Amino acid sequence: MNDSKFSIWMMAVRPKTLGAAAAPVIIAVSLAWSSGASDWGVSLTALFCALMLQVGANFANDYFDFIKGADTVERTGPVRVTSAGLVTPQEMKLAMVMVFALAVIPGIYLIYRGGIPIMIIGAASILSAILYTGGPYPLGYHGLGDLFVLIFFGFAAVCGTYYIHAGEITFESLAAGLATGLFSTAILTVNNLRDMETDGKTGKRTLAVRFGKNFARLEYLACIAIPCIIPMVMYVKTGLHPFSMASALVFIPAVPLIQKIFYENPGPGFNKVLGDTGRLLLIYSLLFALGRVLPG
Repeated sequence: MNDSKFSIWMMAVRPKTLGAAAAPVIIAVSLAWSSGASDWGVSLTALFCALMLQVGANFANDYFDFIKGADTVERTGPVRVTSAGLVTPQEMKLAMVMVFALAVIPGIYLIYRGGIPIMIIGAASILSAILYTGGPYPLGYHGLGDLFVLIFFGFAAVCGTYYIHAGEITFESLAAGLATGLFSTAILTVNNLRDMETDGKTGKRTLAVRFGKNFARLEYLACIAIPCIIPMVMYVKTGLHPFSMASALVFIPAVPLIQKIFYENPGPGFNKVLGDTGRLLLIYSLLFALGRVLPG
């Protein structure tokens, strides 16, 4: 593959989104580590599968948004390679299938370790990634994208990964799942605010389109603030792992992003806010994980 073709496919992969896939696995592994149930084989396999699912979802989004005409010349977000004519729809569809297959093959090992619940989570994750923009009732086009992200980038990812390690779901895994799910929803909210005008014209009824800018702004604030409170609640309830509360410090660099969301008009400038929010999620997960493995 030549350099230009490689760069095109890297645009389609959308590397900046991969942190949202890695973050819940990092947190779940730290929970397993602190409970004495760590297994690096399972951890690395779960991380690989999560990244492949994210790439597959990005490819599906690129393909189906082109098919449905949602990616127009007025779009202010990063280049979508199919709508830009850089990749044919057939190529993108094939790439989507291949990447999902790359998630399924090692996923068999996770099913072997975790049983039927993991098979259900895996199948639902792939199906939802496709139905997010594909199928007769695309979730993202009817305001269900936020719920989808909360469930699959939060509860399913954290609780599922923790369950493979420890064989149970705990209060802490549920709380941590809520945190990463909300943070990932914040990323989606920035995306939906930025694309409000073009989404409205093409019939994509996101929550931002349905309820307006102020609702989406408050949603973003809540999706950043609540995850910063959750580690404190976990410490108060359990009295363990006080250093994990350091993850709440990401609220400080989040303040300028919140100000931009509230006081600037949606547009291309929100691309940086989206990327910065994704980085904060990754930093949050690393601080949380470090706090779980440190003695205290």
